[in-house]
Amino acid sequence: MSDACRNVFESGHVRKFLVVVEEDAPEVEAALAFAANRVRRTGGMISMLYVIEPGDYQHWLGVKEIQREEALQKAKAVFRLFRRKLKGAGFEDLEVEEIVREGKKAEEISKLIEIDEDIAIIVLGASVEQSGPGPLITNLFTGNKAGTFPIPISIIPGHLTWDDITSLA
Repeated sequence: MSDACRNVFESGHVRKFLVVVEEDAPEVEAALAFAANRVRRTGGMISMLYVIEPGDYQHWLGVKEIQREEALQKAKAVFRLFRRKLKGAGFEDLEVEEIVREGKKAEEISKLIEIDEDIAIIVLGASVEQSGPGPLITNLFTGNKAGTFPIPISIIPGHLTWDDITSLA
């Protein structure tokens, strides 16, 4: 653990920046870039979360286990991809943890935040699509849930580059 991480909390806690990662979501890279820059400047670590959502064949045990194993392999591949992106951007020295959870994404995020008191902020990338900020942002932070989320949320425009984000963060 780096000295910056050790100094975040005197009580031995480390401030974690939670980034929800998934494949085929270009906005995740913007969120990761912001989290990496903030960790470098303020201390802490990155927690990358991959959520395996329920499949359609849950009633067939054999198919469910095959899908689960495939999803775990996909999660590992996504983690490798984003670790390479961090390394390529000069952030190989940051402490990063990889978390895989199974369930509905919004529920698993809330459960993780509830059990891990070191998660201090969630960083999400807003979709670049015209249809809105993305289903996760819409599901977690709008309607009756708006204003009640237990930790701060940083929503990063998905179209920003690493260089743009470095100058902002």
